[in-house]
Amino acid sequence: FTGAAREGRQGSFLTAHGGTIFLDEVSEMPLSLQARFLRVLQEKEIVPLGSDDVIPVDVRVLAATNRNMQELIAAGKFRRDLYYRLAVLQLSVPNLNERKEDIPVLVKHFLYQRSNDLHLPCPEITDEALQYLQTLDYSGNIRQLQNITERMLVLQSDVGPISLDLAQSVT
Repeated sequence: FTGAAREGRQGSFLTAHGGTIFLDEVSEMPLSLQARFLRVLQEKEIVPLGSDDVIPVDVRVLAATNRNMQELIAAGKFRRDLYYRLAVLQLSVPNLNERKEDIPVLVKHFLYQRSNDLHLPCPEITDEALQYLQTLDYSGNIRQLQNITERMLVLQSDVGPISLDLAQSVT
């Protein structure tokens, strides 16, 4: 299997024992794996690949998806019993198009973060550029805004603030 190491290594659940495991895009999990995952959650034990040993695990699970789980259940693509096992507490995070007022704070954060990563001075951004960014459609959600922000940062040619012209040219 991909990622195999002769000396072996701990799986994710064993590594997370006593803590929390985060499963991103849980809706994309194949049905065959869902059955095994449900068993881990119900029995609180795992059997490592290639082993007959049963190992107890104490793991808190956080799962995320951007898909409509009820539709997936109705289509037979996600197990209802697994959904109810995972859906103890549900948090809905609105997409970026529904919270455009967050864009200025996010842009400034991404500029600061990425300029530090690239060892560049962190530029300011004009209010006009921020207002323009708030008018865009973000079908790619926050990753799209993050990429736009990085493009503005690396294409910034002077030491002044990021301008409306630059913001328009990278979108």
